Amino acid sequence: MQNIKFFDNQTTPVIVLDYNKDVVYTNNSFKKIFGNIKTLQKFARRFFFEVCLLNSENIENHNPIMFALDSKESFFAQTVYQTNKNEYLNFDIHSYVTSKLIVITFNNTTAQNRYETLLKNFESLKKDYTEILKENTKYSEIQQKAQSQAIKMALLNRFANIIRESVDINKIINSALSELCNLTGGFKAYFAENHDKNYKIKIIYPSKYNSENGKNISFDDSVNRAITAKSSHTARCLKEYNESKERFKTATDRIIIPIFHQSNLLGIIVILSYQNISLTHEDDVLKAISLQLANALVQASLFEQINTQNIQLEKALKELKDTQIQLINSEKMASLGQLTAGVAHEINTPLASINSNNSIAERLIKKIETNDKNQPLIDTFKELNNLDREAIKRISKIVVSLKQFVRLDEAELQEAEINKELDLTLDLIRHETKNKIDIVKNYTKIRPIKCYPNMLNQVFMNLLINACHSIETKGTITISTIDNGVDLIIKIKDDGCGIPEENKDKIFQAGFTSKGVGVGTGLGLAITKEIINKHNGTITFTSKQNEGTEFVVNIPY
Repeated sequence: MQNIKFFDNQTTPVIVLDYNKDVVYTNNSFKKIFGNIKTLQKFARRFFFEVCLLNSENIENHNPIMFALDSKESFFAQTVYQTNKNEYLNFDIHSYVTSKLIVITFNNTTAQNRYETLLKNFESLKKDYTEILKENTKYSEIQQKAQSQAIKMALLNRFANIIRESVDINKIINSALSELCNLTGGFKAYFAENHDKNYKIKIIYPSKYNSENGKNISFDDSVNRAITAKSSHTARCLKEYNESKERFKTATDRIIIPIFHQSNLLGIIVILSYQNISLTHEDDVLKAISLQLANALVQASLFEQINTQNIQLEKALKELKDTQIQLINSEKMASLGQLTAGVAHEINTPLASINSNNSIAERLIKKIETNDKNQPLIDTFKELNNLDREAIKRISKIVVSLKQFVRLDEAELQEAEINKELDLTLDLIRHETKNKIDIVKNYTKIRPIKCYPNMLNQVFMNLLINACHSIETKGTITISTIDNGVDLIIKIKDDGCGIPEENKDKIFQAGFTSKGVGVGTGLGLAITKEIINKHNGTITFTSKQNEGTEFVVNIPY
Protein backbone atom coordinates (compact mmCIF):
# COMPACT_ATOMS: atom_id res chain seq x y z
CA MET A 1 0.00 0.00 0.00
CA GLN A 2 2.93 2.25 0.72
CA ASN A 3 4.04 1.79 -2.88
CA ILE A 4 0.89 3.31 -4.34
CA LYS A 5 0.92 6.46 -2.21
CA PHE A 6 3.04 8.14 -4.85
CA PHE A 7 -0.24 8.48 -6.95
CA ASP A 8 -1.25 11.32 -4.60
CA ASN A 9 1.22 13.55 -6.38
CA GLN A 10 -0.36 12.78 -9.77
CA THR A 11 -2.75 15.26 -11.39
CA THR A 12 -4.46 12.42 -13.17
CA PRO A 13 -7.24 10.71 -11.18
CA VAL A 14 -6.27 7.13 -10.18
CA ILE A 15 -8.29 4.30 -8.67
CA VAL A 16 -6.74 0.99 -7.48
CA LEU A 17 -8.85 -2.18 -7.10
CA ASP A 18 -8.12 -5.76 -6.15
CA TYR A 19 -9.29 -8.76 -8.12
CA ASN A 20 -12.46 -8.87 -6.07
CA LYS A 21 -13.34 -5.47 -7.59
CA ASP A 22 -13.02 -3.78 -4.23
CA VAL A 23 -11.61 -0.27 -4.14
CA VAL A 24 -8.20 -0.29 -2.51
CA TYR A 25 -7.14 3.29 -3.14
CA THR A 26 -8.13 6.61 -4.79
CA ASN A 27 -5.72 9.53 -5.06
CA ASN A 28 -6.50 13.18 -4.33
CA SER A 29 -7.17 14.11 -7.98
CA PHE A 30 -9.73 11.31 -8.20
CA LYS A 31 -11.48 12.47 -5.05
CA LYS A 32 -11.46 16.06 -6.31
CA ILE A 33 -13.30 15.13 -9.51
CA PHE A 34 -15.39 12.08 -8.55
CA GLY A 35 -15.57 12.37 -4.74
CA ASN A 36 -15.60 9.39 -2.41
CA ILE A 37 -17.25 6.46 -4.11
CA LYS A 38 -19.43 4.18 -2.03
CA THR A 39 -19.91 1.31 -4.45
CA LEU A 40 -18.06 0.56 -7.64
CA GLN A 41 -21.23 -0.33 -9.59
CA LYS A 42 -22.89 3.02 -8.88
CA PHE A 43 -19.73 4.87 -9.93
CA ALA A 44 -19.23 2.67 -13.01
CA ARG A 45 -22.79 3.27 -14.27
CA ARG A 46 -21.90 6.88 -14.97
CA PHE A 47 -19.35 5.88 -17.64
CA PHE A 48 -20.09 5.00 -21.25
CA PHE A 49 -18.02 3.98 -24.19
CA GLU A 50 -17.87 6.62 -26.89
CA VAL A 51 -18.18 3.61 -29.21
CA CYS A 52 -20.42 0.87 -27.87
CA LEU A 53 -18.95 -2.68 -27.84
CA LEU A 54 -21.48 -5.09 -29.24
CA ASN A 55 -19.36 -8.23 -29.46
CA SER A 56 -19.90 -9.24 -25.83
CA GLU A 57 -22.82 -11.18 -24.44
CA ASN A 58 -22.25 -9.81 -20.93
CA ILE A 59 -24.14 -6.51 -20.71
CA GLU A 60 -21.77 -5.33 -17.99
CA ASN A 61 -18.99 -5.34 -20.58
CA HIS A 62 -20.79 -2.46 -22.23
CA ASN A 63 -19.64 -0.40 -19.27
CA PRO A 64 -16.00 0.67 -19.70
CA ILE A 65 -15.11 0.36 -15.98
CA MET A 66 -16.45 -3.14 -15.70
CA PHE A 67 -14.87 -4.04 -18.98
CA ALA A 68 -11.49 -2.87 -17.68
CA LEU A 69 -11.87 -4.93 -14.51
CA ASP A 70 -12.78 -8.05 -16.45
CA SER A 71 -9.91 -7.61 -18.83
CA LYS A 72 -6.90 -9.86 -18.16
CA GLU A 73 -4.49 -7.36 -19.62
CA SER A 74 -3.90 -3.66 -19.84
CA PHE A 75 -6.85 -1.78 -21.31
CA PHE A 76 -7.52 1.60 -22.94
CA ALA A 77 -10.84 3.19 -23.79
CA GLN A 78 -12.30 6.61 -24.63
CA THR A 79 -15.29 7.19 -22.42
CA VAL A 80 -17.99 9.68 -21.48
CA TYR A 81 -18.79 10.43 -17.84
CA GLN A 82 -22.16 11.81 -16.71
CA THR A 83 -21.88 14.05 -13.64
CA ASN A 84 -24.52 14.57 -10.96
CA LYS A 85 -25.48 17.77 -12.76
CA ASN A 86 -26.06 15.83 -16.00
CA GLU A 87 -22.96 17.31 -17.56
CA TYR A 88 -20.79 15.13 -19.78
CA LEU A 89 -17.02 14.89 -19.51
CA ASN A 90 -14.59 12.94 -21.65
CA PHE A 91 -11.98 10.64 -20.14
CA ASP A 92 -9.36 8.37 -21.59
CA ILE A 93 -9.27 5.28 -19.31
CA HIS A 94 -6.05 3.28 -18.95
CA SER A 95 -6.05 0.08 -16.86
CA TYR A 96 -2.88 -1.63 -15.77
CA VAL A 97 -3.04 -5.23 -14.47
CA THR A 98 -0.46 -6.42 -11.90
CA SER A 99 -0.24 -9.69 -10.02
CA LYS A 100 -2.46 -8.42 -7.22
CA LEU A 101 -4.03 -5.14 -8.25
CA ILE A 102 -5.76 -3.34 -11.11
CA VAL A 103 -4.83 0.33 -11.52
CA ILE A 104 -7.15 2.57 -13.59
CA THR A 105 -6.21 6.13 -14.54
CA PHE A 106 -8.67 8.76 -15.84
CA ASN A 107 -7.15 11.30 -18.19
CA ASN A 108 -9.64 14.18 -18.58
CA THR A 109 -9.80 14.95 -22.34
CA THR A 110 -12.94 17.08 -22.17
CA ALA A 111 -11.13 20.36 -22.84
CA GLN A 112 -8.95 18.78 -25.50
CA ASN A 113 -11.95 17.23 -27.22
CA ARG A 114 -13.89 20.45 -26.98
CA TYR A 115 -10.90 22.31 -28.35
CA GLU A 116 -10.57 19.85 -31.20
CA THR A 117 -14.29 20.11 -31.83
CA LEU A 118 -14.11 23.86 -31.73
CA LEU A 119 -11.05 23.70 -33.96
CA LYS A 120 -12.91 21.49 -36.42
CA ASN A 121 -15.92 23.81 -36.20
CA PHE A 122 -13.63 26.78 -36.64
CA GLU A 123 -11.99 25.21 -39.68
CA SER A 124 -15.40 24.40 -41.03
CA LEU A 125 -16.61 27.93 -40.30
CA LYS A 126 -13.41 29.31 -41.78
CA LYS A 127 -14.02 27.31 -44.91
CA ASP A 128 -17.64 28.41 -44.98
CA TYR A 129 -16.53 31.98 -44.37
CA THR A 130 -14.04 31.76 -47.23
CA GLU A 131 -16.78 30.39 -49.50
CA ILE A 132 -19.20 33.07 -48.33
CA LEU A 133 -16.51 35.70 -48.83
CA LYS A 134 -15.96 34.46 -52.36
CA GLU A 135 -19.71 34.46 -52.94
CA ASN A 136 -20.01 37.94 -51.46
CA THR A 137 -17.16 39.18 -53.62
CA LYS A 138 -18.79 37.62 -56.64
CA TYR A 139 -22.18 39.04 -55.63
CA SER A 140 -20.60 42.45 -55.01
CA GLU A 141 -19.04 42.38 -58.46
CA ILE A 142 -22.37 41.37 -59.97
CA GLN A 143 -24.12 44.11 -57.96
CA GLN A 144 -21.57 46.70 -59.09
CA LYS A 145 -21.97 45.57 -62.69
CA ALA A 146 -25.75 45.68 -62.32
CA GLN A 147 -25.60 49.16 -60.79
CA SER A 148 -23.21 50.31 -63.48
CA GLN A 149 -25.45 48.80 -66.14
CA ALA A 150 -28.51 50.45 -64.57
CA ILE A 151 -26.74 53.82 -64.58
CA LYS A 152 -25.78 53.33 -68.22
CA MET A 153 -29.31 52.28 -69.17
CA ALA A 154 -30.75 55.27 -67.32
CA LEU A 155 -28.31 57.55 -69.15
CA LEU A 156 -29.20 56.04 -72.53
CA ASN A 157 -32.93 56.27 -71.73
CA ARG A 158 -32.60 59.93 -70.75
CA PHE A 159 -30.68 60.65 -73.92
CA ALA A 160 -33.19 58.70 -76.05
CA ASN A 161 -36.07 60.65 -74.45
CA ILE A 162 -34.33 63.95 -75.26
CA ILE A 163 -33.96 62.85 -78.90
CA ARG A 164 -37.63 61.79 -79.06
CA GLU A 165 -38.91 65.00 -77.44
CA SER A 166 -36.82 67.50 -79.40
CA VAL A 167 -35.60 68.15 -82.92
CA ASP A 168 -33.32 70.96 -81.73
CA ILE A 169 -29.90 69.48 -82.51
CA ASN A 170 -28.13 72.03 -80.27
CA LYS A 171 -30.23 70.93 -77.29
CA ILE A 172 -29.65 67.24 -78.10
CA ILE A 173 -25.86 67.60 -78.38
CA ASN A 174 -25.63 69.80 -75.29
CA SER A 175 -27.55 67.17 -73.28
CA ALA A 176 -25.24 64.43 -74.59
CA LEU A 177 -22.14 66.43 -73.57
CA SER A 178 -23.59 67.04 -70.10
CA GLU A 179 -24.36 63.33 -69.57
CA LEU A 180 -20.92 62.26 -70.82
CA CYS A 181 -19.21 64.69 -68.43
CA ASN A 182 -21.19 63.21 -65.54
CA LEU A 183 -20.30 59.67 -66.64
CA THR A 184 -16.56 60.29 -67.04
CA GLY A 185 -15.99 63.03 -64.48
CA GLY A 186 -15.15 65.46 -67.26
CA PHE A 187 -14.85 69.21 -66.72
CA LYS A 188 -15.25 70.16 -70.39
CA ALA A 189 -16.74 68.56 -73.51
CA TYR A 190 -17.56 69.69 -77.03
CA PHE A 191 -18.81 68.51 -80.40
CA ALA A 192 -16.69 69.40 -83.44
CA GLU A 193 -17.92 68.96 -87.02
CA ASN A 194 -15.75 67.08 -89.48
CA HIS A 195 -14.05 69.05 -92.26
CA ASP A 196 -11.78 66.44 -93.90
CA LYS A 197 -10.10 65.35 -90.63
CA ASN A 198 -9.94 68.94 -89.49
CA TYR A 199 -12.66 69.83 -87.07
CA LYS A 200 -14.65 72.94 -86.17
CA ILE A 201 -16.04 73.31 -82.64
CA LYS A 202 -19.81 73.78 -82.90
CA ILE A 203 -21.28 73.15 -79.42
CA ILE A 204 -19.41 73.25 -76.11
CA TYR A 205 -20.28 72.36 -72.50
CA PRO A 206 -20.37 74.04 -70.02
CA SER A 207 -21.39 77.43 -71.39
CA LYS A 208 -18.44 79.25 -69.80
CA TYR A 209 -16.30 77.90 -72.69
CA ASN A 210 -18.64 79.28 -75.40
CA SER A 211 -15.97 81.73 -76.56
CA GLU A 212 -14.17 78.73 -78.13
CA ASN A 213 -17.08 77.97 -80.48
CA GLY A 214 -16.07 78.17 -84.13
CA LYS A 215 -12.41 77.24 -83.54
CA ASN A 216 -10.73 74.98 -86.09
CA ILE A 217 -8.79 72.12 -84.46
CA SER A 218 -6.82 69.03 -85.49
CA PHE A 219 -5.07 66.05 -83.82
CA ASP A 220 -2.02 63.87 -84.33
CA ASP A 221 -1.85 60.73 -86.49
CA SER A 222 -2.55 58.27 -83.64
CA VAL A 223 -5.85 60.02 -82.92
CA ASN A 224 -6.74 60.17 -86.62
CA ARG A 225 -6.04 56.44 -87.02
CA ALA A 226 -8.34 55.62 -84.09
CA ILE A 227 -11.08 57.87 -85.50
CA THR A 228 -10.76 56.26 -88.94
CA ALA A 229 -11.10 52.85 -87.25
CA LYS A 230 -14.31 54.12 -85.55
CA SER A 231 -12.71 53.62 -82.12
CA SER A 232 -12.72 55.88 -79.10
CA HIS A 233 -9.30 57.23 -78.19
CA THR A 234 -8.09 57.93 -74.64
CA ALA A 235 -4.78 59.57 -73.82
CA ARG A 236 -3.10 61.73 -71.20
CA CYS A 237 -2.02 64.96 -72.78
CA LEU A 238 -0.65 68.41 -71.99
CA LYS A 239 -2.22 70.08 -75.07
CA GLU A 240 -5.92 69.90 -75.89
CA TYR A 241 -5.35 69.84 -79.68
CA ASN A 242 -2.56 70.65 -82.11
CA GLU A 243 -3.45 74.33 -82.51
CA SER A 244 -3.74 75.02 -78.77
CA LYS A 245 -1.28 77.63 -77.55
CA GLU A 246 -1.92 76.81 -73.90
CA ARG A 247 -0.69 73.79 -71.96
CA PHE A 248 -2.42 72.06 -69.06
CA LYS A 249 -0.69 72.49 -65.71
CA THR A 250 -0.90 68.73 -65.15
CA ALA A 251 -1.42 65.86 -67.54
CA THR A 252 -5.12 65.64 -68.38
CA ASP A 253 -7.15 62.73 -69.70
CA ARG A 254 -8.69 63.34 -73.12
CA ILE A 255 -11.36 61.10 -74.66
CA ILE A 256 -12.22 61.44 -78.35
CA ILE A 257 -15.38 59.70 -79.58
CA PRO A 258 -16.00 59.58 -83.34
CA ILE A 259 -19.57 60.10 -84.58
CA PHE A 260 -20.21 58.05 -87.72
CA HIS A 261 -23.37 57.61 -89.75
CA GLN A 262 -22.68 54.47 -91.74
CA SER A 263 -19.25 55.26 -93.25
CA ASN A 264 -19.67 59.02 -93.11
CA LEU A 265 -17.75 60.78 -90.31
CA LEU A 266 -20.04 63.56 -89.04
CA GLY A 267 -17.74 64.81 -86.29
CA ILE A 268 -16.18 63.99 -82.94
CA ILE A 269 -16.92 64.48 -79.25
CA VAL A 270 -13.97 65.53 -77.08
CA ILE A 271 -14.11 65.12 -73.28
CA LEU A 272 -11.46 66.45 -70.88
CA SER A 273 -11.08 65.15 -67.32
CA TYR A 274 -8.58 65.44 -64.47
CA GLN A 275 -9.40 61.83 -63.47
CA ASN A 276 -7.73 58.74 -64.84
CA ILE A 277 -10.36 57.38 -67.19
CA SER A 278 -10.62 53.78 -68.33
CA LEU A 279 -13.06 52.94 -71.10
CA THR A 280 -13.21 49.27 -70.12
CA HIS A 281 -16.68 49.58 -68.57
CA GLU A 282 -17.90 52.69 -70.42
CA ASP A 283 -16.93 51.79 -73.98
CA ASP A 284 -20.29 50.17 -74.74
CA VAL A 285 -22.31 53.15 -73.52
CA LEU A 286 -20.06 55.57 -75.42
CA LYS A 287 -20.66 53.58 -78.61
CA ALA A 288 -24.42 53.59 -77.95
CA ILE A 289 -24.47 57.36 -77.39
CA SER A 290 -22.32 57.84 -80.48
CA LEU A 291 -24.78 55.83 -82.57
CA GLN A 292 -27.84 57.63 -81.16
CA LEU A 293 -26.20 61.02 -81.65
CA ALA A 294 -25.29 60.17 -85.25
CA ASN A 295 -28.91 59.22 -85.99
CA ALA A 296 -30.13 62.39 -84.26
CA LEU A 297 -27.75 64.55 -86.33
CA VAL A 298 -28.96 62.97 -89.57
CA GLN A 299 -32.63 63.24 -88.56
CA ALA A 300 -32.17 66.87 -87.48
CA SER A 301 -30.46 67.66 -90.78
CA LEU A 302 -33.33 66.05 -92.71
CA PHE A 303 -35.88 67.87 -90.54
CA GLU A 304 -34.10 71.16 -91.16
CA GLN A 305 -34.12 70.52 -94.91
CA ILE A 306 -37.81 69.60 -94.85
CA ASN A 307 -38.60 72.61 -92.66
CA THR A 308 -36.72 74.91 -95.05
CA GLN A 309 -38.56 73.40 -98.00
CA ASN A 310 -41.88 73.80 -96.16
CA ILE A 311 -41.11 77.47 -95.46
CA GLN A 312 -40.22 78.00 -99.12
CA LEU A 313 -43.38 76.18 -100.21
CA GLU A 314 -45.53 78.20 -97.81
CA LYS A 315 -43.92 81.40 -99.07
CA ALA A 316 -44.48 80.34 -102.69
CA LEU A 317 -48.07 79.37 -101.90
CA LYS A 318 -48.70 82.72 -100.22
CA GLU A 319 -47.17 84.55 -103.18
CA LEU A 320 -49.32 82.45 -105.52
CA LYS A 321 -52.45 83.26 -103.52
CA ASP A 322 -51.55 86.94 -103.38
CA THR A 323 -50.92 86.96 -107.12
CA GLN A 324 -54.18 85.13 -107.69
CA ILE A 325 -56.07 87.66 -105.55
CA GLN A 326 -54.36 90.54 -107.34
CA LEU A 327 -55.17 89.03 -110.73
CA ILE A 328 -58.78 88.48 -109.73
CA ASN A 329 -58.99 91.99 -108.33
CA SER A 330 -57.31 93.50 -111.38
CA GLU A 331 -59.58 91.57 -113.71
CA LYS A 332 -62.57 92.52 -111.60
CA MET A 333 -61.60 96.18 -111.59
CA ALA A 334 -60.85 96.12 -115.33
CA SER A 335 -64.21 94.54 -116.04
CA LEU A 336 -65.87 97.04 -113.70
CA GLY A 337 -64.07 99.90 -115.47
CA GLN A 338 -65.14 98.67 -118.90
CA LEU A 339 -68.66 98.12 -117.64
CA THR A 340 -68.72 101.55 -115.97
CA ALA A 341 -67.41 103.26 -119.10
CA GLY A 342 -70.00 101.48 -121.25
CA VAL A 343 -72.82 102.18 -118.81
CA ALA A 344 -71.77 105.84 -118.50
CA HIS A 345 -71.70 106.16 -122.30
CA GLU A 346 -75.06 104.46 -122.66
CA ILE A 347 -76.58 106.62 -119.92
CA ASN A 348 -75.02 109.88 -121.12
CA THR A 349 -76.53 109.61 -124.64
CA PRO A 350 -80.20 109.39 -123.62
CA LEU A 351 -79.47 111.64 -120.66
CA ALA A 352 -78.27 114.37 -123.01
CA SER A 353 -81.43 113.96 -125.05
CA ILE A 354 -83.62 114.13 -121.96
CA ASN A 355 -81.72 117.16 -120.71
CA SER A 356 -82.16 118.88 -124.10
CA ASN A 357 -85.86 118.07 -124.19
CA ASN A 358 -86.19 119.37 -120.62
CA SER A 359 -84.66 122.69 -121.69
CA ILE A 360 -87.01 122.94 -124.72
CA ALA A 361 -89.99 122.17 -122.51
CA GLU A 362 -88.93 124.89 -120.09
CA ARG A 363 -88.83 127.49 -122.93
CA LEU A 364 -92.19 126.36 -124.28
CA ILE A 365 -93.75 126.72 -120.80
CA LYS A 366 -92.58 130.35 -120.69
CA LYS A 367 -94.28 131.10 -124.06
CA ILE A 368 -97.68 129.73 -123.04
CA GLU A 369 -97.70 131.35 -119.61
CA THR A 370 -99.58 134.48 -121.03
CA ASN A 371 -102.82 132.55 -121.30
CA ASP A 372 -104.44 132.32 -117.84
CA LYS A 373 -106.69 129.53 -118.94
CA ASN A 374 -103.67 127.23 -119.24
CA GLN A 375 -102.31 128.02 -115.74
CA PRO A 376 -103.20 124.66 -114.07
CA LEU A 377 -101.59 122.82 -116.98
CA ILE A 378 -98.60 125.15 -116.86
CA ASP A 379 -98.12 124.50 -113.12
CA THR A 380 -98.20 120.76 -113.77
CA PHE A 381 -95.58 121.06 -116.54
CA LYS A 382 -93.35 123.18 -114.26
CA GLU A 383 -93.50 120.62 -111.48
CA LEU A 384 -92.70 117.78 -113.86
CA ASN A 385 -89.91 119.80 -115.40
CA ASN A 386 -88.36 120.48 -111.97
CA LEU A 387 -88.56 116.78 -111.05
CA ASP A 388 -86.88 115.83 -114.35
CA ARG A 389 -84.13 118.38 -113.71
CA GLU A 390 -83.39 116.90 -110.27
CA ALA A 391 -83.43 113.37 -111.66
CA ILE A 392 -81.00 114.40 -114.40
CA LYS A 393 -78.64 115.90 -111.76
CA ARG A 394 -78.88 112.71 -109.68
CA ILE A 395 -78.12 110.46 -112.65
CA SER A 396 -75.23 112.69 -113.73
CA LYS A 397 -73.78 112.60 -110.20
CA ILE A 398 -73.99 108.79 -110.09
CA VAL A 399 -72.22 108.53 -113.46
CA VAL A 400 -69.47 110.89 -112.27
CA SER A 401 -69.14 108.94 -108.99
CA LEU A 402 -68.77 105.65 -110.89
CA LYS A 403 -66.05 107.12 -113.07
CA GLN A 404 -64.24 108.57 -110.05
CA PHE A 405 -64.59 105.28 -108.07
CA VAL A 406 -62.99 103.18 -110.80
CA ARG A 407 -60.28 105.57 -112.07
CA LEU A 408 -58.33 102.89 -113.96
CA ASP A 409 -55.87 105.49 -115.17
CA GLU A 410 -54.67 106.14 -111.60
CA ALA A 411 -51.88 103.52 -111.39
CA GLU A 412 -49.49 105.86 -109.53
CA LEU A 413 -49.66 107.16 -105.99
CA GLN A 414 -51.77 110.31 -105.76
CA GLU A 415 -52.79 112.67 -103.00
CA ALA A 416 -56.39 112.12 -101.97
CA GLU A 417 -58.76 113.56 -99.37
CA ILE A 418 -60.07 110.49 -97.60
CA ASN A 419 -63.18 112.21 -96.23
CA LYS A 420 -64.29 112.96 -99.82
CA GLU A 421 -63.44 109.41 -100.92
CA LEU A 422 -65.61 108.02 -98.12
CA ASP A 423 -68.50 110.29 -99.20
CA LEU A 424 -68.03 109.12 -102.78
CA THR A 425 -68.31 105.48 -101.67
CA LEU A 426 -71.37 106.28 -99.55
CA ASP A 427 -73.06 107.81 -102.62
CA LEU A 428 -72.54 104.59 -104.54
CA ILE A 429 -74.03 102.35 -101.79
CA ARG A 430 -76.95 104.64 -101.06
CA HIS A 431 -79.31 101.88 -102.24
CA GLU A 432 -77.95 99.71 -99.36
CA THR A 433 -78.42 102.37 -96.66
CA LYS A 434 -81.56 104.19 -97.80
CA ASN A 435 -84.45 103.95 -95.33
CA LYS A 436 -82.50 101.30 -93.33
CA ILE A 437 -79.21 102.53 -91.92
CA ASP A 438 -78.22 105.83 -90.33
CA ILE A 439 -74.74 107.00 -91.31
CA VAL A 440 -72.89 108.92 -88.57
CA LYS A 441 -69.81 110.78 -89.85
CA ASN A 442 -67.21 111.62 -87.20
CA TYR A 443 -64.84 113.24 -89.68
CA THR A 444 -61.93 115.34 -88.40
CA LYS A 445 -59.68 117.67 -90.33
CA ILE A 446 -57.09 115.38 -91.92
CA ARG A 447 -54.25 116.00 -94.32
CA PRO A 448 -54.36 114.63 -97.86
CA ILE A 449 -52.52 111.30 -98.06
CA LYS A 450 -50.58 109.72 -100.90
CA CYS A 451 -52.38 106.55 -101.91
CA TYR A 452 -54.09 104.63 -104.69
CA PRO A 453 -57.56 106.22 -104.39
CA ASN A 454 -59.42 103.65 -106.48
CA MET A 455 -57.97 100.84 -104.31
CA LEU A 456 -58.87 102.57 -101.05
CA ASN A 457 -62.38 103.20 -102.38
CA GLN A 458 -62.61 99.47 -102.93
CA VAL A 459 -61.56 98.91 -99.28
CA PHE A 460 -64.21 101.34 -98.06
CA MET A 461 -66.79 99.73 -100.34
CA ASN A 462 -66.06 96.22 -99.00
CA LEU A 463 -66.12 97.31 -95.34
CA LEU A 464 -69.29 99.39 -95.71
CA ILE A 465 -71.18 96.73 -97.71
CA ASN A 466 -70.23 94.10 -95.07
CA ALA A 467 -71.41 96.48 -92.33
CA CYS A 468 -74.72 96.97 -94.15
CA HIS A 469 -75.20 93.22 -94.58
CA SER A 470 -74.58 92.63 -90.85
CA ILE A 471 -77.60 94.82 -89.98
CA GLU A 472 -80.79 92.86 -90.54
CA THR A 473 -83.47 95.52 -89.99
CA LYS A 474 -82.36 98.98 -88.92
CA GLY A 475 -79.09 100.16 -87.47
CA THR A 476 -76.23 102.63 -87.45
CA ILE A 477 -72.85 102.77 -89.15
CA THR A 478 -70.34 105.19 -87.64
CA ILE A 479 -67.39 106.37 -89.73
CA SER A 480 -64.49 108.11 -87.98
CA THR A 481 -61.32 109.64 -89.44
CA ILE A 482 -58.33 110.63 -87.28
CA ASP A 483 -54.91 112.15 -88.05
CA ASN A 484 -52.58 111.29 -85.14
CA GLY A 485 -49.58 112.96 -86.77
CA VAL A 486 -48.07 109.65 -87.90
CA ASP A 487 -50.93 107.60 -89.31
CA LEU A 488 -54.28 108.22 -90.91
CA ILE A 489 -56.86 106.18 -89.01
CA ILE A 490 -60.22 105.20 -90.49
CA LYS A 491 -62.76 103.46 -88.24
CA ILE A 492 -65.94 101.86 -89.56
CA LYS A 493 -68.23 100.61 -86.80
CA ASP A 494 -71.64 98.93 -87.05
CA ASP A 495 -74.17 97.66 -84.54
CA GLY A 496 -74.94 94.52 -86.51
CA CYS A 497 -74.82 90.81 -85.67
CA GLY A 498 -71.03 90.63 -85.09
CA ILE A 499 -68.53 87.94 -86.11
CA PRO A 500 -68.69 84.47 -84.46
CA GLU A 501 -65.60 83.46 -82.48
CA GLU A 502 -64.92 80.47 -84.72
CA ASN A 503 -64.72 82.75 -87.79
CA LYS A 504 -62.46 85.47 -86.42
CA ASP A 505 -59.25 83.75 -87.54
CA LYS A 506 -60.61 83.09 -91.03
CA ILE A 507 -62.21 86.32 -92.27
CA PHE A 508 -59.09 87.54 -94.12
CA GLN A 509 -58.54 84.14 -95.80
CA ALA A 510 -59.21 84.07 -99.52
CA GLY A 511 -62.33 82.03 -100.29
CA PHE A 512 -63.86 82.25 -96.82
CA THR A 513 -67.37 83.67 -96.65
CA SER A 514 -70.19 83.51 -94.14
CA LYS A 515 -72.82 84.78 -96.61
CA GLY A 516 -73.74 81.40 -98.04
CA VAL A 517 -73.25 79.71 -101.41
CA GLY A 518 -73.79 82.05 -104.39
CA VAL A 519 -73.94 85.19 -102.23
CA GLY A 520 -70.32 85.98 -101.38
CA THR A 521 -67.05 85.20 -103.19
CA GLY A 522 -64.92 85.16 -100.05
CA LEU A 523 -62.42 87.58 -101.67
CA GLY A 524 -63.64 90.96 -100.34
CA LEU A 525 -61.69 91.07 -97.07
CA ALA A 526 -58.72 89.15 -98.53
CA ILE A 527 -58.45 91.84 -101.26
CA THR A 528 -58.97 94.52 -98.61
CA LYS A 529 -56.03 93.23 -96.56
CA GLU A 530 -53.81 93.04 -99.66
CA ILE A 531 -54.65 96.65 -100.56
CA ILE A 532 -53.89 97.86 -97.01
CA ASN A 533 -50.59 95.89 -97.06
CA LYS A 534 -49.73 97.60 -100.35
CA HIS A 535 -50.13 100.93 -98.55
CA ASN A 536 -47.81 99.64 -95.73
CA GLY A 537 -50.75 99.87 -93.39
CA THR A 538 -52.63 97.57 -91.03
CA ILE A 539 -56.23 96.52 -90.64
CA THR A 540 -57.61 95.13 -87.37
CA PHE A 541 -61.04 94.53 -85.93
CA THR A 542 -62.95 93.92 -82.74
CA SER A 543 -66.29 92.18 -82.71
CA LYS A 544 -68.85 90.83 -80.31
CA GLN A 545 -71.81 88.77 -81.39
CA ASN A 546 -75.16 90.60 -81.38
CA GLU A 547 -73.40 93.88 -80.51
CA GLY A 548 -71.46 94.76 -83.66
CA THR A 549 -68.05 95.05 -85.29
CA GLU A 550 -65.47 97.80 -85.69
CA PHE A 551 -62.73 97.73 -88.36
CA VAL A 552 -59.71 100.01 -87.87
CA VAL A 553 -57.46 100.89 -90.83
CA ASN A 554 -54.06 102.53 -90.15
CA ILE A 555 -52.20 104.02 -93.13
CA PRO A 556 -48.88 105.82 -92.53
CA TYR A 557 -48.41 109.25 -94.07
